Amino acid sequence: MHTWQWQEWQGLPYLTCSILTPWSHGFFTQQFWPLPPHELTRVLQPQASTYRLKQVHGNIVLTPQEVDQYLTDFGDELALADGLITQKAQQAVWVASADCTPILIADAKTGKVAALHAGWRGTAARIVPQAIEKMLSHGTRLEDLRVAMGPAIAGEVYQVSLEVAIQIGSSILPDHEPEEIVATLQGLSDSPFLPDAEPGKIRLDVRRINALQLEELGINSTQIAVAPYCTYQCPEHFFSYRRQREKKVQWSGIVSVELDGN
Repeated sequence: MHTWQWQEWQGLPYLTCSILTPWSHGFFTQQFWPLPPHELTRVLQPQASTYRLKQVHGNIVLTPQEVDQYLTDFGDELALADGLITQKAQQAVWVASADCTPILIADAKTGKVAALHAGWRGTAARIVPQAIEKMLSHGTRLEDLRVAMGPAIAGEVYQVSLEVAIQIGSSILPDHEPEEIVATLQGLSDSPFLPDAEPGKIRLDVRRINALQLEELGINSTQIAVAPYCTYQCPEHFFSYRRQREKKVQWSGIVSVELDGN
């Protein structure tokens, strides 16, 4: 069983997960606001280079080289994407979230890592399978992956429309009719769809959908850890857009390491 630990930096709390033990990483709390990623990298690994994105709720996943190329081509300050995958050691990759799911992935053989921002839209667009496909093309093997999903809004408090539920459910059951999607997923013992008293609404567990996508790829549930924290229900630690309607975020990041001669 994977455990989650509270760490402190200068009296400020952040979370780590035992599944990512060899990698410097953290799911940072609102107490670190408004420190940017390059400052937070110093908490994890001062020598690492820092990469972040302008997140757009999509499924584009970039390498640091692609980020640098994007900035050269377009002259923007930040590349538009929702995921980052490292290519060598000492690269820190970061994503921001409020209620969306921050996902940190590590390769236990090569030491490479990924950071993904998975809201319902990115999840519906299968950002996690996209990222893993890209990692596989760079030499990763499924059995070497370790996945930690950080604090996000929990299913029991996340009300969405039936249309949203169908859209995200079709990422798991693409060949099913809309009404079949809801019924089939509700029939699972650990369903990502929870009932809602309001007609036309459903409660959605986005992290569970991402876990189902991972398991569909052939990743064992023992390779996945989910934080037991809800951003909406933990106002002492996390910003929640649903709760506050403010555009404030917490950052999650991980630093690649040298393993197996890579």
